[in-house]
Parts: sequence; C-alpha cells; structure tokens
Amino acid sequence: MLKTLESLIELARLRKNNPVSDSYTNKLLSDKSLSKEKVLEEINELVEAVEKNSNKIHEAADVFYHLIMYLEANEIKIEDIMEELNKRKK
Repeated sequence: MLKTLESLIELARLRKNNPVSDSYTNKLLSDKSLSKEKVLEEINELVEAVEKNSNKIHEAADVFYHLIMYLEANEIKIEDIMEELNKRKK
C-alpha cells in the first residue's frame, strides 16, 4: 500500500528533475496555479462523491495524486510532513 504512495512521490521527483514533454504531471509541477486549482477542484469532487456515496475511491485517488504534485511543486517534502505528524503523536 505505502509502496504505491512512495512510487507516486518518486514519479513527481523524477519528472521534476527530468521533465517529459506533454506530461500532465510536469504541467502540474511547473504551473503552481494549475496545481492549486486542481487540488481545490479534486477536494470538492471528493466531498461531493462522499455526500452522494459514489466514486469515492476514484475521487480520493485524484486528491492524493494532485496533492502530492502540489506539495512537490511548492518544495514541501512528504518526509517533513510525516515528521510533523510523528511529533503530534500523544
């Protein structure tokens, strides 16, 4: 399960350092406005899907993908987020 998340993070970092033309991932990584717009859009779609009890998994996956790209585009490392969450354990 976590390997899939790690693979997504690795993909973001690989594409960021070695862009591929016409790559949607690269568009998100290079256009912070687009990345932000997509995160907000996908979160709204997830909330709507939960309320309607339809497509929840698909929409949640979209949120994860777009959030990872947004974080990477803005130099926010998942490792730092995990460290912060670890500090919050009680």
